[in-house]
Amino acid sequence: MTMSNSTKLVPTPGQTVGPFYGYALPYDKDRELLAPGSPGSIRLQGTVYDGAGHPIPDAILEIWQPDSEGNIVHRTGSLVRDGYTFTGFGRSAVGNSGVYTFTTVNPGPTEPGAAPFISVAVFARGLMNRLFTRVYLPENEEALAKDPLLSSLDPERRKTLIARRDADGGLTWDIRLQGEGETVFLDFEGTGTGGAAK
Repeated sequence: MTMSNSTKLVPTPGQTVGPFYGYALPYDKDRELLAPGSPGSIRLQGTVYDGAGHPIPDAILEIWQPDSEGNIVHRTGSLVRDGYTFTGFGRSAVGNSGVYTFTTVNPGPTEPGAAPFISVAVFARGLMNRLFTRVYLPENEEALAKDPLLSSLDPERRKTLIARRDADGGLTWDIRLQGEGETVFLDFEGTGTGGAAK
């Protein structure tokens, strides 16, 4: 069969990003950016919900973040954890109840006066592509008010990106893929490096 130069090819539809990836992506200590109980360690936890408000039992989250001083880490060791080296990257599969957890540190601001945050990617059944978002620390109202992304959102949408501080010093942050209280997700297509909120 020959095709003429005028034949228009149509791209094959994308495949959903889950739940078939679960056998290959998780690895030993993937959710431990540093060993639990290490000085300065906290737990980041939450639940991933679908549009109907039901927990999603087979999502995977990835996080990237600066260290507690706000330094962007350039060290290897994310895939083979030694329990000491903080690389700023982690991956967590959610359990049957939709709950995820990471052992990490509070990220520091990457520049003076900036609001510290953790970048998050979400992989879940039914998604054609991973979703990108952020989770901000709840402290420092002044820095949160000046953050370019947060200040571009109305207050109700802004709240979906700010974690709750737990009594033990950890953070709780739920992700809602659709519906009421939907988490703000970022669209990086054609926006340079900053991303635009959706």
